Amino acid sequence: MKSQITNALSDFFFEYETPRQVLVRNRRVGVVCRLIQLAVLAYIIGWVFIYEKGYQTTDTAVSSVFTKMKGVGYTNVNGEERVWDVADYVFPPQGDSSFVVMTNYIITEGQRMGKCPELHSKHNCSSDADCEGGSFKRTGHGKMTGVCLNDSRSCEVLAWCPVENDHNIPNPPLLMSAENYTLFIKNSVTFPLFGVTRSNLVEGVDSGYIRKCLHDPEEAPLCPIFKLGDIVKLSGFNFEEIAREGGAIGIVVDWTCNFDVDVKHCKPKYNFHGLYGNPAVKDEAKASYGYNFRFAKHYLEDKIQKRTLLKVFGIRIDIIVQSLARKFDIIPTLTAIGSGVGIFGVATVVCDLVLLYLLPKREFYKNMKFKYTESHIQPDSESLGLDSSIYYTLDAKARQGQDRSNDPDSEAGSTETNVSKK
Repeated sequence: MKSQITNALSDFFFEYETPRQVLVRNRRVGVVCRLIQLAVLAYIIGWVFIYEKGYQTTDTAVSSVFTKMKGVGYTNVNGEERVWDVADYVFPPQGDSSFVVMTNYIITEGQRMGKCPELHSKHNCSSDADCEGGSFKRTGHGKMTGVCLNDSRSCEVLAWCPVENDHNIPNPPLLMSAENYTLFIKNSVTFPLFGVTRSNLVEGVDSGYIRKCLHDPEEAPLCPIFKLGDIVKLSGFNFEEIAREGGAIGIVVDWTCNFDVDVKHCKPKYNFHGLYGNPAVKDEAKASYGYNFRFAKHYLEDKIQKRTLLKVFGIRIDIIVQSLARKFDIIPTLTAIGSGVGIFGVATVVCDLVLLYLLPKREFYKNMKFKYTESHIQPDSESLGLDSSIYYTLDAKARQGQDRSNDPDSEAGSTETNVSKK
């Protein structure tokens, strides 16, 4: 028993096993094998390394966006002239990455809390029974008092009076001058994995350049100052159409950088996308079209609280930062190479299937590739009464003789091969 354990350990530590290989001289199988290997090689080089850049590690950025609008608007409604500056037409005014520029509005001035008739189309009535006192209508302006006003044929409500009438949207938009407003975008990104910080005010974009530049995709692609009319045009919208009822536009600041070259080549690219507000899809979005919201300016007049209500139609601008930085790293490189080498095994699997199951001489190739043994109980040295060393010597010679009989290079193997060929 001790000698068996010793021999087993000796075989485990001091012997090496390698798979048996059969060289098959077959043109069709050889061509199939090389074509598959060539396709795998093209995939590894073309897709994994060149297109997907599998030899690089990646990182996304932490970003911050600051915006500033400039420009003055002018309106003349019923002979009343008014000038609108940034504090009047930008919401919110803090310079966030998402904001609204007012392009049209409906104004209701001098509202005060009291009782007045609801809009005729909101809640019509013929008697007090049609106006349920103390109830609220979701689309109404206030609390119903239970009184039907005969002159207007509508229910009386407790609300800010007079109530807003937003049925007629001004056309053309009142603030068409908004087309000439300018937007300044300041963006900073940090790639923590690589320890790199960049700003869209890159090399060459200084204070002197900013004072005179205006963004143009071809002439000035790095200028961070954009004309609102150009933004709308580049997003695929018509300014007058989107300004009337509002809409949304996305500005994408794209940072795609390769840090295997100089950092100064990491520069932003600006893309513009119309999100909603296209009149062409108005019929498909009858339930909700455009973009609007309301806000009020409260004040006191003769110690009475009043307000001016504005229903604002505007262009919502969302600035979105996309980032992806790459740099060479040995770990993903070795991983990509290792996975590619593993895929080469596909050629062997396919060629084995062709050899063993499709070719006319498949039985011959099976005999060459596999060695079959009979199931029997292997006698050991103790049952034969032999010394362990003598037993293993005889066993090795017996196996060597069996291998020679199956070896195609031996006489027996040559005879079997010739018979198979016949």
